[in-house]
Amino acid sequence: MIDILICEDNPDLSQLLCDFLRAEGYTVSCADSGEKALTLFEKYGARLLLLDIMLPGMDGFAVCERVRKQSDVPIFILSAKTEKNDKLNGLITGADDYLEKPYDIDLLIAKIAGLFRRRYSLDELKSGDMVLNRAEKSVTLKGNPLEMTAKEFDLLLLLIENTGKTLTKEYIFSYIWGSDSESEQQTLTVHIKRLREKIEPDPKKPTHIQTVWGVGYKYV
Repeated sequence: MIDILICEDNPDLSQLLCDFLRAEGYTVSCADSGEKALTLFEKYGARLLLLDIMLPGMDGFAVCERVRKQSDVPIFILSAKTEKNDKLNGLITGADDYLEKPYDIDLLIAKIAGLFRRRYSLDELKSGDMVLNRAEKSVTLKGNPLEMTAKEFDLLLLLIENTGKTLTKEYIFSYIWGSDSESEQQTLTVHIKRLREKIEPDPKKPTHIQTVWGVGYKYV
Protein backbone atom coordinates (compact mmCIF):
# COMPACT_ATOMS: atom_id res chain seq x y z
CA MET A 1 0.00 0.00 0.00
CA ILE A 2 1.18 3.53 -0.84
CA ASP A 3 1.52 5.96 2.06
CA ILE A 4 0.50 9.05 0.09
CA LEU A 5 -1.11 9.41 -3.34
CA ILE A 6 -0.76 12.87 -4.88
CA CYS A 7 -3.22 13.95 -7.56
CA GLU A 8 -1.83 17.17 -9.06
CA ASP A 9 -1.59 18.22 -12.71
CA ASN A 10 1.20 20.78 -12.18
CA PRO A 11 4.33 18.62 -12.69
CA ASP A 12 6.71 20.99 -10.89
CA LEU A 13 4.49 21.28 -7.82
CA SER A 14 3.78 17.56 -7.83
CA GLN A 15 7.48 16.68 -7.97
CA LEU A 16 8.40 19.22 -5.30
CA LEU A 17 5.75 17.89 -2.93
CA CYS A 18 6.76 14.31 -3.71
CA ASP A 19 10.42 15.06 -2.92
CA PHE A 20 9.55 16.70 0.41
CA LEU A 21 7.34 13.79 1.48
CA ARG A 22 9.81 11.10 0.43
CA ALA A 23 12.47 12.93 2.43
CA GLU A 24 10.17 12.44 5.44
CA GLY A 25 10.15 8.69 4.84
CA TYR A 26 6.76 8.28 3.13
CA THR A 27 6.16 6.13 0.07
CA VAL A 28 4.58 8.39 -2.55
CA SER A 29 2.94 8.00 -5.95
CA CYS A 30 1.77 10.80 -8.23
CA ALA A 31 -1.03 11.12 -10.76
CA ASP A 32 -1.69 14.07 -13.08
CA SER A 33 -5.40 13.38 -13.58
CA GLY A 34 -8.36 12.17 -11.57
CA GLU A 35 -8.71 9.09 -13.71
CA LYS A 36 -5.08 8.07 -13.14
CA ALA A 37 -5.42 8.71 -9.41
CA LEU A 38 -8.45 6.41 -9.20
CA THR A 39 -6.62 3.70 -11.15
CA LEU A 40 -3.63 3.87 -8.79
CA PHE A 41 -5.85 3.94 -5.72
CA GLU A 42 -7.88 0.93 -6.83
CA LYS A 43 -4.72 -1.02 -7.69
CA TYR A 44 -2.48 -0.18 -4.73
CA GLY A 45 -4.55 1.66 -2.12
CA ALA A 46 -3.20 4.59 -0.09
CA ARG A 47 -3.16 5.84 3.48
CA LEU A 48 -3.68 9.46 2.43
CA LEU A 49 -4.86 11.20 -0.74
CA LEU A 50 -3.63 14.73 -1.51
CA LEU A 51 -6.04 16.03 -4.10
CA ASP A 52 -6.10 19.09 -6.36
CA ILE A 53 -9.50 20.30 -7.59
CA MET A 54 -8.80 21.76 -11.03
CA LEU A 55 -7.73 18.71 -13.01
CA PRO A 56 -8.02 17.69 -16.66
CA GLY A 57 -11.08 15.51 -17.19
CA MET A 58 -12.60 14.41 -13.88
CA ASP A 59 -12.21 17.18 -11.32
CA GLY A 60 -11.08 16.74 -7.74
CA PHE A 61 -14.58 16.91 -6.28
CA ALA A 62 -15.66 13.95 -8.43
CA VAL A 63 -12.52 12.01 -7.46
CA CYS A 64 -13.15 12.69 -3.78
CA GLU A 65 -16.75 11.53 -4.08
CA ARG A 66 -15.76 8.33 -5.94
CA VAL A 67 -13.04 7.45 -3.43
CA ARG A 68 -15.29 8.15 -0.46
CA LYS A 69 -17.89 5.67 -1.74
CA GLN A 70 -15.40 2.82 -1.41
CA SER A 71 -12.99 3.89 1.33
CA ASP A 72 -12.58 5.97 4.48
CA VAL A 73 -9.01 6.90 3.53
CA PRO A 74 -8.14 10.44 4.70
CA ILE A 75 -8.35 13.04 1.92
CA PHE A 76 -6.68 16.47 1.97
CA ILE A 77 -7.71 18.91 -0.75
CA LEU A 78 -4.93 21.29 -1.84
CA SER A 79 -6.47 23.88 -4.12
CA ALA A 80 -6.15 27.41 -5.48
CA LYS A 81 -9.95 27.66 -5.32
CA THR A 82 -10.52 29.74 -2.20
CA GLU A 83 -14.22 30.52 -2.28
CA LYS A 84 -16.30 29.42 0.69
CA ASN A 85 -18.56 27.32 -1.55
CA ASP A 86 -15.55 25.42 -2.90
CA LYS A 87 -14.37 24.61 0.61
CA LEU A 88 -17.85 23.53 1.65
CA ASN A 89 -18.22 21.40 -1.46
CA GLY A 90 -14.90 19.68 -0.75
CA LEU A 91 -15.88 18.87 2.83
CA ILE A 92 -19.38 17.78 1.83
CA THR A 93 -18.02 15.36 -0.80
CA GLY A 94 -15.86 13.73 1.88
CA ALA A 95 -12.55 15.59 2.27
CA ASP A 96 -11.04 15.68 5.75
CA ASP A 97 -9.19 18.96 5.29
CA TYR A 98 -8.95 21.79 2.74
CA LEU A 99 -5.74 23.80 2.33
CA GLU A 100 -5.48 26.83 0.09
CA LYS A 101 -2.64 27.21 -2.39
CA PRO A 102 0.00 28.42 -1.93
CA TYR A 103 0.18 26.37 1.25
CA ASP A 104 3.00 26.24 3.80
CA ILE A 105 4.86 22.98 3.18
CA ASP A 106 5.93 22.73 6.84
CA LEU A 107 2.32 23.08 7.97
CA LEU A 108 1.20 20.43 5.49
CA ILE A 109 3.92 18.00 6.61
CA ALA A 110 2.96 18.62 10.26
CA LYS A 111 -0.69 17.89 9.46
CA ILE A 112 0.28 14.69 7.65
CA ALA A 113 2.55 13.57 10.48
CA GLY A 114 -0.23 14.19 13.00
CA LEU A 115 -2.69 12.22 10.89
CA PHE A 116 -0.35 9.27 10.51
CA ARG A 117 0.48 9.33 14.22
CA ARG A 118 -3.18 9.29 15.25
CA ARG A 119 -4.46 6.87 12.67
CA TYR A 120 -1.59 4.51 11.95
CA SER A 121 0.75 4.63 14.94
CA LEU A 122 -0.42 1.25 16.28
CA ASP A 123 0.45 -0.41 13.01
CA GLU A 124 3.71 1.38 12.28
CA LEU A 125 7.08 1.50 13.98
CA LYS A 126 9.70 4.00 12.81
CA SER A 127 13.44 3.81 13.28
CA GLY A 128 15.31 6.59 11.52
CA ASP A 129 14.58 6.30 7.78
CA MET A 130 12.99 2.87 8.22
CA VAL A 131 9.28 2.18 8.74
CA LEU A 132 7.85 -1.21 9.73
CA ASN A 133 4.15 -1.90 9.30
CA ARG A 134 3.05 -4.60 11.72
CA ALA A 135 -0.30 -5.22 10.05
CA GLU A 136 1.15 -5.67 6.57
CA LYS A 137 4.52 -7.11 7.68
CA SER A 138 6.20 -4.66 5.31
CA VAL A 139 9.30 -2.48 5.58
CA THR A 140 10.33 0.69 3.78
CA LEU A 141 13.76 2.34 3.91
CA LYS A 142 13.93 6.00 2.86
CA GLY A 143 10.51 5.50 1.32
CA ASN A 144 11.56 2.48 -0.74
CA PRO A 145 9.98 -0.92 -0.03
CA LEU A 146 12.29 -3.75 1.09
CA GLU A 147 11.63 -7.37 0.30
CA MET A 148 11.34 -9.30 3.55
CA THR A 149 10.40 -12.86 4.42
CA ALA A 150 8.03 -13.28 7.36
CA LYS A 151 10.87 -14.47 9.63
CA GLU A 152 13.14 -11.60 8.57
CA PHE A 153 10.39 -9.14 9.40
CA ASP A 154 9.68 -10.74 12.78
CA LEU A 155 13.39 -10.72 13.63
CA LEU A 156 13.87 -7.07 12.62
CA LEU A 157 10.74 -6.05 14.54
CA LEU A 158 11.96 -7.85 17.68
CA LEU A 159 15.35 -6.14 17.50
CA ILE A 160 13.92 -2.65 16.91
CA GLU A 161 11.32 -3.03 19.65
CA ASN A 162 14.25 -3.72 21.98
CA THR A 163 16.56 -1.00 20.68
CA GLY A 164 19.69 -0.69 22.80
CA LYS A 165 19.10 -3.98 24.62
CA THR A 166 21.30 -7.02 24.14
CA LEU A 167 19.21 -10.07 23.31
CA THR A 168 20.79 -13.48 23.69
CA LYS A 169 20.89 -15.83 20.72
CA GLU A 170 18.88 -18.36 22.72
CA TYR A 171 16.13 -15.83 23.47
CA ILE A 172 15.91 -14.59 19.88
CA PHE A 173 15.86 -18.09 18.46
CA SER A 174 13.21 -19.26 20.90
CA TYR A 175 11.07 -16.15 20.29
CA ILE A 176 11.19 -16.27 16.49
CA TRP A 177 11.42 -19.99 15.73
CA GLY A 178 10.07 -21.53 18.92
CA SER A 179 11.85 -23.60 21.52
CA ASP A 180 10.69 -26.82 19.89
CA SER A 181 11.77 -25.81 16.40
CA GLU A 182 13.96 -28.25 14.52
CA SER A 183 15.88 -25.36 13.00
CA GLU A 184 19.38 -24.78 14.28
CA GLN A 185 20.74 -21.53 15.67
CA GLN A 186 22.82 -21.20 12.49
CA THR A 187 19.50 -20.15 10.95
CA LEU A 188 19.61 -17.04 13.14
CA THR A 189 23.08 -16.15 11.88
CA VAL A 190 21.90 -16.46 8.28
CA HIS A 191 18.87 -14.24 8.91
CA ILE A 192 21.00 -11.60 10.67
CA LYS A 193 23.31 -11.57 7.64
CA ARG A 194 20.38 -11.12 5.25
CA LEU A 195 18.92 -8.28 7.32
CA ARG A 196 22.27 -6.49 7.40
CA GLU A 197 22.50 -6.76 3.63
CA LYS A 198 19.12 -5.05 3.34
CA ILE A 199 19.30 -2.28 5.93
CA GLU A 200 22.97 -1.53 6.62
CA PRO A 201 24.91 1.06 4.56
CA ASP A 202 27.89 -1.31 4.81
CA PRO A 203 26.80 -4.86 5.78
CA LYS A 204 30.41 -5.81 6.56
CA LYS A 205 30.60 -2.99 9.12
CA PRO A 206 27.09 -2.98 10.61
CA THR A 207 26.07 0.06 12.63
CA HIS A 208 22.48 -0.96 13.43
CA ILE A 209 22.43 -4.71 14.07
CA GLN A 210 25.48 -5.17 16.26
CA THR A 211 26.99 -8.45 17.46
CA VAL A 212 27.63 -8.72 21.19
CA TRP A 213 30.29 -11.41 21.15
CA GLY A 214 29.52 -14.49 23.19
CA VAL A 215 25.99 -13.22 23.97
CA GLY A 216 23.81 -12.24 21.02
CA TYR A 217 22.73 -9.11 19.17
CA LYS A 218 21.43 -5.63 19.82
CA TYR A 219 19.87 -2.97 17.60
CA VAL A 220 21.30 0.55 17.75
